Amino acid sequence: MNPQNYLYIGALFFLSGAVVSLLPLPKVKNYTYILSSLGAVSFAVLSLFLLFAPPLNIFSISISPIFEFIFCGDALSGFFVMVISILTLSVSIFSIGYTKDIGNKGLKGFLYNLFILSMYAVVMSGNIVTFLISWETMSVVSYFLVTFDRSEKSAKAGLIYAVMTHVGTAFIITLFFMLYKNTGHMDFSNIKAAITEVPDDVKSLIFIFSVIGFGTKAGIIPLHTWLPKAHPAAPSNISALMSGVMIKTGIYGFVRISMDIMGHGPEWWGVMIIVIGAVSSILGVLYALMEHDIKRLLAYHSVENIGIILLGIGGAMMFKSHGLYTLSAIALIAGFYHTLNHALFKGLLFLGAGSVMHATHTKNMEDMGGLIKSMPYTGLFFLIGSISICALPPFNGFVSEWLTYQALILGFKSPSITSKIISPLGGAALALTGALAAACFVKAFGISFLGIPRSSHAENVKESSPSMITGMAILALLCLIFGIFPGAVITLLSPAVFNLTGSYGMLSGKGVLHISETVAALSPVAILITMVITSVATIVFIFIVSGKKKVTYGGSWDCGMPALTPRMQYSATAFTKPIRMIFKRIYLPRRELRVSYIVKPFFVKSIKYSGEITPFFEKYIYEPVTVFIHKFAGKVRLLQSGSLHLYLGYILITLILLLIFGN
Repeated sequence: MNPQNYLYIGALFFLSGAVVSLLPLPKVKNYTYILSSLGAVSFAVLSLFLLFAPPLNIFSISISPIFEFIFCGDALSGFFVMVISILTLSVSIFSIGYTKDIGNKGLKGFLYNLFILSMYAVVMSGNIVTFLISWETMSVVSYFLVTFDRSEKSAKAGLIYAVMTHVGTAFIITLFFMLYKNTGHMDFSNIKAAITEVPDDVKSLIFIFSVIGFGTKAGIIPLHTWLPKAHPAAPSNISALMSGVMIKTGIYGFVRISMDIMGHGPEWWGVMIIVIGAVSSILGVLYALMEHDIKRLLAYHSVENIGIILLGIGGAMMFKSHGLYTLSAIALIAGFYHTLNHALFKGLLFLGAGSVMHATHTKNMEDMGGLIKSMPYTGLFFLIGSISICALPPFNGFVSEWLTYQALILGFKSPSITSKIISPLGGAALALTGALAAACFVKAFGISFLGIPRSSHAENVKESSPSMITGMAILALLCLIFGIFPGAVITLLSPAVFNLTGSYGMLSGKGVLHISETVAALSPVAILITMVITSVATIVFIFIVSGKKKVTYGGSWDCGMPALTPRMQYSATAFTKPIRMIFKRIYLPRRELRVSYIVKPFFVKSIKYSGEITPFFEKYIYEPVTVFIHKFAGKVRLLQSGSLHLYLGYILITLILLLIFGN
C-alpha cells in the first residue's frame, strides 16, 4: 500500500473520532477512543515507511506562492511519529474507561483527537508556514485541555502555560524569519540546501533562539515553570500525552533546526546543551523529591528526563564538531533512545497516577497508602514504571542511560580540553540524577502503595476498569521489551541517527549491545537471565532451609501499642528530610513553628509545624518580571482615559509627526 494511504486512513480515524465525540449520542461517545487507537496504529505503520525509506513528500496544498501547506517525512519525522503513535495507542485504550465518569466528555474527545493530529502535523511539517500553524494549533488545543475542568487553579495554570508557550513561539517565529531572510526559501529542504549562505554569527543567533523557543516547550530550566503547573491541572490521560510526547516536539524542533537544517556548529553549541541538560536533570529531580502531589512530582521528573535527553544530544553535537562521527552517533542514539523510553515509562506513570486518582479522588500522597492491596494491577504497573525511570535493569531506562553515560565518559577521546572536562562532568550529573531519582520513587511508590491507608481516600477503593489496566499493561510490557532487546530499538533509530551524524552505531552478537567506540558491552538478556536464576535459586534455598514448617501470620511489631495507626508510618515529608537538609542551599527551606500552651511553658496544648522550600526561579526571576510588567501596564493604562478629546489629540499628534517625518 502507498505510504500516503496510511496517513489518510489515520487522519480519517482521528477526524471521525472528533466528529463522533460531538454527536448527541452518550453511549457512542464512550467508544470514540477506539477510533483514536486505530488512527495511532495507522500512523505507526506510516512511521516504519518513513524510517526506512527515502524522504517522502506526503501531502501539499498551495494557496499562494508563500502560503503553502506541505507535509513530508524522513527518518527523523518517522521516529517521532512512532513515539507519538505508541503512547497514543495506550492512552486511547486507557481513556475508554477513564472518561466514562467525566462530564462534557464530547468536547474533551474532540479536543483529544485534534491535539494528537496537531502533534503529528508538527513533526511532518515541510515548511515554515505549515510548522507554525501546526505548532500554534497544538499549543492552543493543549491550553483548552489544561483548563478543561474550569477551576480557578487550572485557569491560572493555563494562563501561565499560554504565556510561556507564546513567548517560546515568538522566538521560533523570529528564527524562521532569519532563516527565510538569509536563504530566501520557506521549505525546510531548500533552506537546508542553502544554509551555507547564512553567516556564522547569524547561525549562532538562530541556535540560541531555537534553544529558548523549543526549550520552553520541552521544559528546560529555567523555562520550566509552566510544566509543574499545567501537567497536574490537565486530566491524567492528557497529562500522559503532554509529558510523554508533546514536550518531545520541542526536542524535535531543536534537532530539526540545529542538527538537520544547520548541520553542525562550533563546539560551544554542544557544550551549552550539555550544561543545560545537566542543570535540568539535577534540579528537576531535586524539586520532584520535595513534592507530595503525585502529578507535580511526575511533572518535575519530565524536566529531569528532558535534561538527560539533552545530555545525549549535546554530546552528539559536541563530538560532531570535532569530527568524531561514530561517537556522535552513539550519543545521539542514547538521546533518541531515552526520548522513546521516557514516552513509555512517563506515560505509564501518569496513567498509573490517573488510575490512583480515579479511585481515591486525591493527588496528595500523604492521603494514600496501602493501595497495593486493593489495586494490585495499578500498583504493579506503577512499580514497573518506577523501576524503568530509575534506570534499573532489565527495564528500558537502564539501556538509554547506560548509553548516555558511556558516550559522555568517552569524551576523553576528544581533542578539545573543554570537551574532556565537560563530558565527565555531564556523566557525573547523570549518575547523581539516577541516585536521586531512585530515592524519589522509593518515596512515591512506598508512601502511595505500601503500609496502611492514611486517610478515608485510600479506604475501600477498587481496581480500575479493564480498559485502563490494558492501557497501562501495554506500556509496562514495552518497558520490559525495549530493555531486553535494545538491538531492535537501535535498528529503528539508526536511519535518523545516520542522517544527522553520518555514522552508524555497530551491533554485534544476538541480543548484545556492543558499540565499537564504547568501553563496555551490555547484554540485557544475560542480565535478565541472571536475575531470574538468582531469584529462583534464592527461593529454592529458603524453601530448603525452612523445611515444611507451618507458616503463621501475625501483626507487625507495634512497640506494645494496642494497634498500629497511619500516623506511625513514615510520611513523604519525613522521608525526604535528610535530602532537604543536604541541599538546603538549593531549596532555601522555610519553617514555621506555632506552639500554644495551657500554662506556659510547661503544659503544651498544641504544636503546629509547617515547612516549605523557596521556589527560586518563580520568586527571584519570574515574580520581579511580573511585578514590573504590572507596574508598566498600570502606567500605560493612563493613556486609555476614555476621553474622546484625548483620542482626537493622539490622532492630531500622529498626523503632525507623519507630515514632519514622512518625507
